[in-house]
Amino acid sequence: MLTKTKLDALREEYRPLLALRPIGEGAESDGRTRKDILVCGGTGCSSSRSLEIIAKLEETLAARGIANEIRVVKTGCFGLCALGPIMIVYPEGSFYSKVTPEQVERIVDEHIIGGNVVKEYLYPETVSPDGTIKDLNHTNFYAKQERIALRSCGNIAAEDIREYIAADGYQAAAKALTTMTPKEVTQEVLESGLRGRGGAGFPTGRKWSLVAPGEVKYILCNADEGDPGAFMDRSVLEGDPHVIIEAMTIAGYAIGAHQGYVYVRAEYPIAVKRLAIAINQARELGLLGKDLFGSGFDFDLEIRLGSGAFVCGEETALMRSIEGKRGEPRPRPPFPAVKGLFDKPSILNNVETYANIPQIILKGAQWFRSRGTESSAGTKVFCLVGKIQHTGLVEVPMGTTLREIIYDIGGGIPNGKKFKAAQTGGPSGGCIPASLLDTPIDFDNLSKIGAMMGSGGMIVMDEDTCMVDIAKFYLTFTCDESCGKCTPCRIGTHRLLEILDLITKGKGTLEMLDEMEELCHVIQKNSLCALGQTAPNPVLSTLKHFREEYVAHIVERRCPAGVCKDLLNYAIDRDKCIGCGRCAKNCPVGTILKTDYIAPGHKLPSYVIDTSKCIKCGVCITNCPAKPEKAVYKR
Repeated sequence: MLTKTKLDALREEYRPLLALRPIGEGAESDGRTRKDILVCGGTGCSSSRSLEIIAKLEETLAARGIANEIRVVKTGCFGLCALGPIMIVYPEGSFYSKVTPEQVERIVDEHIIGGNVVKEYLYPETVSPDGTIKDLNHTNFYAKQERIALRSCGNIAAEDIREYIAADGYQAAAKALTTMTPKEVTQEVLESGLRGRGGAGFPTGRKWSLVAPGEVKYILCNADEGDPGAFMDRSVLEGDPHVIIEAMTIAGYAIGAHQGYVYVRAEYPIAVKRLAIAINQARELGLLGKDLFGSGFDFDLEIRLGSGAFVCGEETALMRSIEGKRGEPRPRPPFPAVKGLFDKPSILNNVETYANIPQIILKGAQWFRSRGTESSAGTKVFCLVGKIQHTGLVEVPMGTTLREIIYDIGGGIPNGKKFKAAQTGGPSGGCIPASLLDTPIDFDNLSKIGAMMGSGGMIVMDEDTCMVDIAKFYLTFTCDESCGKCTPCRIGTHRLLEILDLITKGKGTLEMLDEMEELCHVIQKNSLCALGQTAPNPVLSTLKHFREEYVAHIVERRCPAGVCKDLLNYAIDRDKCIGCGRCAKNCPVGTILKTDYIAPGHKLPSYVIDTSKCIKCGVCITNCPAKPEKAVYKR
């Protein structure tokens, strides 16, 4: 049996593993390891050959005879996905970005052995004009972040329980089980102000307090991340799986549940693998199983794989799926806290919610509440994707403005384009226009402007985005993912999509806008679950903030952003055309013809597009080499 005393002893034994990294500040080095080389092993960087980089590092260090002095650590996501693969060398914190296997030998020879950082391979922002080097925490992307849920992601070896324990892992579980009553644990979470990070923002402590009495109860984790552009939960499971095990143990103790299930989508193979490794490691050490810390409390976990059904993100559909039934929601009440999995009282929270629990128990409710806003305590993780300079994973205090996230952290919009909107909350959320850039991001403020927090996806759109097409995209997704159980969602969303399709094809009428709004409210009020109840949000928010675009599609038969194919034509400016003929050679239907006209200053005849045959594929624009402006344009 692992006691609190033995856990403390293990922490001290393992602390040297982190001595060279910021997360291990104050720890004593083992006297042998000179440097730690941390390489991201998350999904994004793995797809960019980071595992080859790790193999090449190990091979090169062995060949140079220094493998025993240098520790190569495969971590989870560092956050700045746009720069992957990422390699950080500690103790100096040198931040190498977009590393390739071919660069490894030079880094080892010049930096690891020679002591001279290879500056040309570093992330440019970490190199000051005077040549001095900053660590990643002093770059724009990281400076305004505060990591609680992502505390250990990118800082520890995701598959090594020793490093998690060295970073105070399982101390919160030991504290809760040996010094607190279940009611005190629930009260601490309630007082922290933590709200569910999976969508609606229901107070976590309150949810735990509502669980009905019973001998058999279940604690569940929703890792079925389905929103387009969202990868927060996946990154936590890949980079810090033990934090979920520890948090679910604490939650199980708080409500009196002895069995937990993590429902994770099968499309996350790295996350599933690392979570399985972590569960086995925890069992071997006695951190899962019988009589945890000598408290008399038994708890164990199992993984259940989802097949990618978006509706299984809804709690009752998720529970039915675990039971082996068709994943579709059921009416509530009774709520899962009374009648959930296998008809027993059950509590479900998502990955990010759980990732906050250990720090709340260790540092106290007031520590957590001191961050964020009065109604939305703590921090929030966002996936920053789309038309943004720095794609990645960010964690900021609640109340941080959208402008700060997009411009100060995300680096703004690429190619000098203008910001147009940000979609938060995925298919359930709404679009936030440029006029609301200074909105502080928290649960209540987003609700007031017709958006929602959701799980944390933040898709940034520039001036070339058609907002009618965006509404159509999300509604298409929702229609595909609806389980079809209730009529308002099954039929209502399809009718909405039909109207949007007509508008994007130039066949809409102004009366359709009122029809859509009315239909949206009917679907919201009458759908069985949150999928249907929130499906109209992208339509309503775009109608509210970008109504003029709908009007342009209907009245002028024009797509202002030049996206909707049926509403645009391609043309060639004959005075800009240099007569190279690339557009004609690449046109798949031969609709581009040579003319007799030679523009002033040019030597070759220009071309013209026969719009009656054009299929609007855009190949002509792509291949036009004319500068400074292309000769082919949309009209």
